Amino acid sequence: MGSHAGAFDCLSRSQATKDPVATLRDKYAAVTEQLQRNQFGRPLVLESSDASNRLTGEIYATVAYPFNEVSAGLNSPEHWCDVISLHVNTKYCHAATASSGPTIEVRIGKKTSQEAADAARVDFDYRALAASPEYFDIALNAKNGPMGTSDFRIELEAVALPDAKTFIHLTYSYAVNFAGRLAMQTYLSTLARDKVGFTAIGKRSDGQPEYVGGMRGLMERNAMRYYLAINSFLESAGSAPPARFERRLESWFAATEQYPRQLHEVDRADYLQMKRSENARQFSAN
Repeated sequence: MGSHAGAFDCLSRSQATKDPVATLRDKYAAVTEQLQRNQFGRPLVLESSDASNRLTGEIYATVAYPFNEVSAGLNSPEHWCDVISLHVNTKYCHAATASSGPTIEVRIGKKTSQEAADAARVDFDYRALAASPEYFDIALNAKNGPMGTSDFRIELEAVALPDAKTFIHLTYSYAVNFAGRLAMQTYLSTLARDKVGFTAIGKRSDGQPEYVGGMRGLMERNAMRYYLAINSFLESAGSAPPARFERRLESWFAATEQYPRQLHEVDRADYLQMKRSENARQFSAN
């Protein structure tokens, strides 16, 4: 398992290249055709890997919002809680300031209603790694995660595009130990035995795509959920404050239902009721 320092050693793409703006724009050029033609019905490319005891999901996407709006909206720990809280497994999220800088406490639990105290706690350090008029890089890094995971990382970088659009790169990643793999494999072979990811690895006998399963499938599903949460947050930004929360919920649920094979978990009414309850509980606790 990596140490906390090790997590930061691999933390930033901006530290790994002299010109992250050019690197991200080169990636945009390389995936332009995939962004236009894919199975998602939106300008999106998803990549995943399971190597060296680390699972990684990466999403490259064009969002129809100008860079300054994306940067202003997502360069804030509080707004990241707005994003993370949309995920069906998030039971609680609170941004605070420690002596070392901004932090985000997240509770990750069941896909149904659950007390926050009974959910697994993940403490993220929030870092703005780079910021300029045309590029930003933000990382959330936690030493430990649930189910035997460690070096937990969520990172988002973005670059301005013409025509009031923005190209984003989301990374969702964690290391997992042997016990964690056993626990995940038990879950994947029982409660999630019918779940798949998005990467086609072949064709079934009926000619339909066969999708990646197992831990890569799990990683792809969660990476997609976080991307859709980012998009729903940006979509709601123009709404009046009282309506933003409800619009985010409706947008995120509707987006996940576009991929029912992978992402359907609960009915709309149950999701909305659960998230409203969690939101009320959070406000009373903070």
